[in-house]
Amino acid sequence: MTVAAKEPGDLVKGRKPVTRLDRVIIRFAGDSGDGMQLTGDRFTSETASFGNDLSTLPNFPAEIRAPAGTLPGVSSFQLHFADHDILTPGDAPNVLVAMNPAALKANIADLPRGAEVIVNTDEFTRRAMQKVGYEVSPLEDGSLDGYHVHPVPLTTLTVEALKEFDLTRKEAERSKNMFALGLLSWMYHRPTEGTERFLKSKFAKKPDIAAANIAAFRAGWNFGETTEDFAVSYEVAPAATAFPPGVYRNISGNLALSYGLIAASRQADLPLYLGSYPITPASDILHELSRHKNFGVRTFQAEDEIAGIGAALGAAFGGSLAVTTTSGPGVALKSETIGLAVSLELPLLVVDIQRGGPSTGLPTKTEQADLLQAMFGRNGEAPVPVIAPRTPADCFDAALEAARIALTYRTPVFLLSDGYLANGSEPWRIPDLEELPDLRVQFAQGPNHTLEDGSEVFWPYKRDPQTLARPWAIPGTPGLEHRIGGIEKEDGTGNISYAPANHDFMVRTRQAKIDGIDVPDLTVDDPDGARTLVLGWGSTYGPITAAVRRLRRAGESIAQAHLRHLNPFPHNLGEVLAGYERVVVPEMNMGQLAALLRAKYLVDVVSITQINGMPFKAEQLARALKEASRGN
Repeated sequence: MTVAAKEPGDLVKGRKPVTRLDRVIIRFAGDSGDGMQLTGDRFTSETASFGNDLSTLPNFPAEIRAPAGTLPGVSSFQLHFADHDILTPGDAPNVLVAMNPAALKANIADLPRGAEVIVNTDEFTRRAMQKVGYEVSPLEDGSLDGYHVHPVPLTTLTVEALKEFDLTRKEAERSKNMFALGLLSWMYHRPTEGTERFLKSKFAKKPDIAAANIAAFRAGWNFGETTEDFAVSYEVAPAATAFPPGVYRNISGNLALSYGLIAASRQADLPLYLGSYPITPASDILHELSRHKNFGVRTFQAEDEIAGIGAALGAAFGGSLAVTTTSGPGVALKSETIGLAVSLELPLLVVDIQRGGPSTGLPTKTEQADLLQAMFGRNGEAPVPVIAPRTPADCFDAALEAARIALTYRTPVFLLSDGYLANGSEPWRIPDLEELPDLRVQFAQGPNHTLEDGSEVFWPYKRDPQTLARPWAIPGTPGLEHRIGGIEKEDGTGNISYAPANHDFMVRTRQAKIDGIDVPDLTVDDPDGARTLVLGWGSTYGPITAAVRRLRRAGESIAQAHLRHLNPFPHNLGEVLAGYERVVVPEMNMGQLAALLRAKYLVDVVSITQINGMPFKAEQLARALKEASRGN
């Protein structure tokens, strides 16, 4: 956290001094029922409207309501905001808001010395402290002497602020997160109008509850202004030079992906059909798309994963832009139908929001461990294109790109996001319509083949010579009737064929179609001819870029490249890899991309792996990259 010198105008008569910062990392932490995610979302929204660059990291238990006051039940929301371009939610919080002893104990180890800790003292009862292993209060035993601790009776102050409302004490206590939000909003000069409008809207049918939450929010703000415990407030200027000109909004990865799917359907002039089954962390896409029937979106919540993709594939056969959303366990259940889509050669988007595995694993934690499943997780030779967004906002563009490939080449496409991108957020520049690609397709209209006797017929597997895509015929079109199913097709006619030579030809043709997909060449950021290349994919982009920036500022020479297309790889990837003495690949798995690169390009890749359910930290990754680049 960098502090600028105070200017004379910082000390205003009757007001507290203001310290200017270039960036801040705040973490709200409490029980899963304390509203930490809502508090973080609101602080983030106001920060976005103020014009800061930002990055967030929500972190919550898998249980809907984990045991109160326990370490597994702690829910947190971290926000990094700055007056310049940033890439990650930050390594270590400058400020921790701890709503109870469990929140303090679960998070204190992440704080650097000198960080500010705001503690809800009302919750530090003997029973609550013993529940998490505190025999003596950490507020009294000296263990927090290295931090700037602000003991605040948040619960008592909230109840006192709401005594004029006809609420029980328990009902009043629920607003303590709004008191904390008001206090932090005062500390960092966040706008307040948006939060008050949000509360009025959220509780429109319960105006008394809305008024109580607004009163708690204002009380928190006023407490910061009047109490002597907070001697200064802080100011982080808007990131005026971090963004190209345009209209921006804060957006999460799942919301950006949803909007990208809608945009793709409009650009393709096709109805969007989602066949899905709820699963963390993909469910938000189903929730969001179900709100947009006005854009021709149809959503079907199936009874299970298999039914969801089956319905989606049927919609693809019927002429829709078809999507199924899931996470790793759902991909396993969908694998046979994905193979059927490969055989039928129909466009289908398979959106996998990856999480920790195996089996149901870590539902709310992030991982990148489904890459090999996406590449090979089907019986037989069933190649499928794979692409991966790199940031929450990039999920919008990745959805458009997945749709382009699926529609152009008549193939299912994997889109590999993950929990970090899905739940995290950042500013997104809303694109102009002219910037969006034209995704319109031409359906088959009539016969496309002439037999030896001169008669004209429709061959469902007669291919485009450039793309090798087969024609897309809408069921019910006169003269375009054709057979579908999972048995091998005869080249051209699509009839059932068990002929060995035909099967060999069809397998190789389907592979050639995927290999021939037009993807951009890989670009490399290498300002000074480095000998080491750091290659990433998916959500590692932010931590890798932040780590590379740190190393370059320290005088290290290092190059960086990031893969969006994982199948097929960019055509120049082999040439790029051969141009460096050392290639380092950080991944949130056991080295899946590294294994693919070693197998295909015979490159001795250095693999850096992490599988703890959390994204890489930039400082940790910078140290690992420095060691790897020097051959340690």
